[in-house]
Amino acid sequence: MDITVRQGDSLWYYSQLFQLPFRLIIDSNRQINPNQLYQGQTVRIPGFLLSNYQIQPSDTLWAIATSRNLNPDALQLVNPAIDPTRLAVGQTIQIPTRVTWRVVNGKEAYDYGKMQQDLRELLSIYPFLLTEAIGNSVMGKDITELRLGNGSKRVHVNGSFHANEWITTPMIMRFMNDYLLSLTNNGSMNGVNIYSLYQTSMLSAVPMVNPDGVDLVLNGPPEQEPYRSNVLEINNGNVDFSNWKANIRGVDLNNQYPAKWEIEAERKQQSPAPRDYPGPNPLSEPEANAIANLTRQRDFQRVNALHTQGQVIYWGFENQEPQEAEVIVNEYANVSGYTPIRTVDSYAGYKDWFIQEWNRPGYTVELGLGTNPLPISQFDQIYRAAKGIQLANLYM
Repeated sequence: MDITVRQGDSLWYYSQLFQLPFRLIIDSNRQINPNQLYQGQTVRIPGFLLSNYQIQPSDTLWAIATSRNLNPDALQLVNPAIDPTRLAVGQTIQIPTRVTWRVVNGKEAYDYGKMQQDLRELLSIYPFLLTEAIGNSVMGKDITELRLGNGSKRVHVNGSFHANEWITTPMIMRFMNDYLLSLTNNGSMNGVNIYSLYQTSMLSAVPMVNPDGVDLVLNGPPEQEPYRSNVLEINNGNVDFSNWKANIRGVDLNNQYPAKWEIEAERKQQSPAPRDYPGPNPLSEPEANAIANLTRQRDFQRVNALHTQGQVIYWGFENQEPQEAEVIVNEYANVSGYTPIRTVDSYAGYKDWFIQEWNRPGYTVELGLGTNPLPISQFDQIYRAAKGIQLANLYM
């Protein structure tokens, strides 16, 4: 919601007027010097939308405001032209409405377009949410990072490395939406005070690492050449891509990292395939490279890669993980009911590379049970586990 500064107003006053943390007002207006507001300046208020209201008989500004748990001056602020002593029946005014509902449904086929649509709406309501294109897919789609929080603890989560595991994307988007709602409604999640997490941590999320692959699974082969012909050839002419894990070039993005990559390269697929081809060399694919560059740039202290399925959490690599990794994974297991597994005969994954390069905790979380792509009917059950793990990622 945008408001216009009046003489004598301050960002601190707006935080009191709308019952929002002062920090959220500042972070929603990063281009503004909070000590040099001027009359007529536009300020963004997070967590609110403007709605129209028609004046009814016996209405007063005070009665309208108090019935909506608003300060009457909030109504005067967004309706600067009205005279509160001369309201006319049928007159239309604007009312600041606190957003208490989710933008992200998530329980649907969640492709790249749907994610972008939800992101635009979230950004319009929560301008303190930061987004950045960290790279592009093979077909040129933005790979988007979301960031929340000002703290020194830098943690990361990503989803949809594998195309037919696309349900991990709405899991992250739903969590980000719930986090935002809690911040602007002075709430908590699972009993955890969310504003304290905002102050102590910085959460980085890349909900969809593999947008071309997700769209392929959900929408079928693209019209654009040569991608259409190439994927049909790789898939033996079959137009059903529901089992496709790879990116649009037939490379498995979670077999792309230089952590014993050569072992996977020798024993896995030797050419582009719907799954398990590690590529011609490590980090050959722009999607994998974008995540690697982001990880180097942000210097994360911990990373979680969400996958499906199995209800297990992989947390080790070649005994290079730190001692604290086991403490953290045990908390993940406690809040999700999932089983921790330290080592497995698999290499070249993102969390493997993270542990190898930084000797910090990294996790591959296999959400849900069944055959990929998991049915959307599992969404609520999976989300309960995913939410608990993502919260633990912030408070541990």
